[in-house]
Amino acid sequence: MYIDSHCHLTDRAFEGDRAGTVARARAAGVVGVVSICSDAADLVDIVRLAGEHPEVWGTAGVHPHEAGRGSAEAFERLRHALRSEPRLRAVGECGLDFHYDHAPRNAQRAVFRTQLELAAELSLPVVVHAREADADVAHMIREYQGRVIGVLHCFSGGRELLEVGLDAGWYISFAGIVTFPSFRGHGLLRTVPRERLLVETDSPFLAPVPHRGKRNEPGYVVRVAEAVARLRGEPIDEVAAYTSTNARRLFGI
Repeated sequence: MYIDSHCHLTDRAFEGDRAGTVARARAAGVVGVVSICSDAADLVDIVRLAGEHPEVWGTAGVHPHEAGRGSAEAFERLRHALRSEPRLRAVGECGLDFHYDHAPRNAQRAVFRTQLELAAELSLPVVVHAREADADVAHMIREYQGRVIGVLHCFSGGRELLEVGLDAGWYISFAGIVTFPSFRGHGLLRTVPRERLLVETDSPFLAPVPHRGKRNEPGYVVRVAEAVARLRGEPIDEVAAYTSTNARRLFGI
């Protein structure tokens, strides 16, 4: 039994195939899927999708790429949805992306902080995107330590960020990158305690080997878990069990 802790089922890549995608995931042994919000415009579709499929849960947040559109009105919509929709289980995807810089860095920092405050206010976890912004994200985690817990999703950062996250009680999630020949995070993957480790697809992106180059989907989280098990030297059934338990604990599902 597996849980895909991070995917984007509302992405247009799944248009016309969402029900089939969920059905294939179920057939692969996936018992839960967390569909991640990128901005306020995603909310309606995520809530509808979660209402249609008992395996699907959601989040509400503003991705750092969309930080330039993080208005007060948008955040009020997020707050209302998180308070009123029981299948929305976290704030995010939020964080910092200094690789693409689709939004000014100061705007990203401000929008990230707003969502950390929202998570603290509502006692919800945060789903955090961190790309080439380890120092800034680590600083924010330390600032909110004891007030907010969350997950560093699709982890590709360095040891310092990993240790700061773990020290703060956060979870670390790995995606299909762990199946790539270019993956260099073997040592960090092995240091994550099993009670803090999650697996995800980040679909429709980052399809794992042997599906590289194709559209990713939640059912492929099995391939991610198999790679994690191999790299950690653990039985796949144990990895499936403890990562699912961790996802249920973090998201309260």
